[in-house]
Amino acid sequence: MNVQSILVVCAGNMCRSPVGQTVLAEHLQRVQVTSAGLVAREGKPACATAIEVAADCGIDISAHRSTKLTPELVLKNDLVLVMEELHLRELQNAMPHVQGKVMLFGKWKGELDIPDPYKRSSDMYKAVFTQIQEHAQYWANKLD
Repeated sequence: MNVQSILVVCAGNMCRSPVGQTVLAEHLQRVQVTSAGLVAREGKPACATAIEVAADCGIDISAHRSTKLTPELVLKNDLVLVMEELHLRELQNAMPHVQGKVMLFGKWKGELDIPDPYKRSSDMYKAVFTQIQEHAQYWANKLD
């Protein structure tokens, strides 16, 4: 698979997808990695807990600003990685012609959903971000 660009998608583009974007970009330096959210409000920073816990995990998302997912973003990227089966179905229903390039971020460990930690405990954020780091490594191994 010759992938030059990856779009990481979650719901609000404030927690999971910015972390996924940053970690994948570190692993795949020759690939352009961006992120967006299905229901994101444009230009919002990552939530404070996400920034803090990500920093504790060695991930800097402090400069992140949210982007709303558009069909154009999906089309211009070679691979679209979503956090949940629900996101996968939404994109496949809205844009059936892109089915082959939309996959779960947790694909390589049994098609796992990566749960949304938004407004939950710091421990939940930490567990989710650790999971994202693990799955990003699987993607890097497959794509590098």
